[in-house]
Amino acid sequence: MVIPILSWIKRLPRAIEQMREDLCAACEHDPAARSALEVALAYPGVHAIWGHRIAHRLWRDEYKLAARVLSHANRFVTGVEIHPGAHIGNRVFIDHGMGVVIGETASVGDGTLIYKGVVLGGVSLEHKVRHPQVGSNVVIGSNACVLGNIVIGDGARIGSGSVVVKPVPPGATVVGVPGRLVTASTDRRSRFSATLDHANLPDPMTDMIRALAAQNERLRTRVEVLESKLDLPSPDSELHPDDPFATGGEPYPKLEGG
Repeated sequence: MVIPILSWIKRLPRAIEQMREDLCAACEHDPAARSALEVALAYPGVHAIWGHRIAHRLWRDEYKLAARVLSHANRFVTGVEIHPGAHIGNRVFIDHGMGVVIGETASVGDGTLIYKGVVLGGVSLEHKVRHPQVGSNVVIGSNACVLGNIVIGDGARIGSGSVVVKPVPPGATVVGVPGRLVTASTDRRSRFSATLDHANLPDPMTDMIRALAAQNERLRTRVEVLESKLDLPSPDSELHPDDPFATGGEPYPKLEGG
């Protein structure tokens, strides 16, 4: 079965336009990019996208084996593994790229930014859509894992090292393991406008611990005031063996720490 060369030639103008958009996206998202020529010659993330587009077209035209072989070669050269069945939109930029894995039924929307080590993986052995459906203009931080047939809404942000197993609404920020949603109404830092600042994110667990520590400190202060009014013994005279700070005679740590 011969690949229809004529139909591929007809697609060349659109392919060249997509390549130009890819170069512009890389220059926009990476301050280290000094020129489009440098990006075209030395950016493996861009090369991975270009190689995938050819493999994806072969996959859609039912040249499955050729698509898989090309995808394998693409992985060997760039360090980025994209199944030829995955759908990748326009202006998607994979920064650095090493270790990125995108599964067969995954889709990535236009303008999405993916950092190194990201996994868009499946959690099912069934032959159906089992990988994430990522919207447009999403930022996925380094080493984040997005697993299963879940939807990541347009403009969402996923913090570095997060493990996301539930859908993410548009414009939301997710951090942690497992991923926890941080809404703008509860934390003004939840939206980070700088796409490169994908590591400087709020931590819901840390915020909760700080809130509990602050509440505990307020309660301790009130108890000390009540004890002084009732002329009760000082806490220092009734040390508890399970209290390491009191046993050592050291003050409790303040809340200024991380």
